[in-house]
Amino acid sequence: MPEFSTNDMHAHEVPELDPQPRDAEGHGYVDFLASTELSVGLAVWPAGSIDRQQPHKEDEVYYVISGRGSIRVADEDRPVKPGSLVFVAAGVEHRFHDIEEDLRVLVFWAPPHVAARHA
Repeated sequence: MPEFSTNDMHAHEVPELDPQPRDAEGHGYVDFLASTELSVGLAVWPAGSIDRQQPHKEDEVYYVISGRGSIRVADEDRPVKPGSLVFVAAGVEHRFHDIEEDLRVLVFWAPPHVAARHA
């Protein structure tokens, strides 16, 4: 995934992105945009799957494109649905759970996400 300068424009059609590879439960993640200050990826969790992510070194913002479930951040739970936006500070325990409908989630990372880790 190439980085770009602040003067460049890079556009993506998010519905066409398909995070691969997928794990045994069908969860997938792909980074598709990065600059020196921010990166963006797309994560998917199928209905009924378990989110096994660990805290990250980066701040994250999750934007739910489609699907329904809940997210737990530290000791707080809240439902998520299309249009939900959730901020998670670096190092804070968090995970999606009770996934009722396949989740497609944009993930914004600052500083940029390191590809070896994923949502």
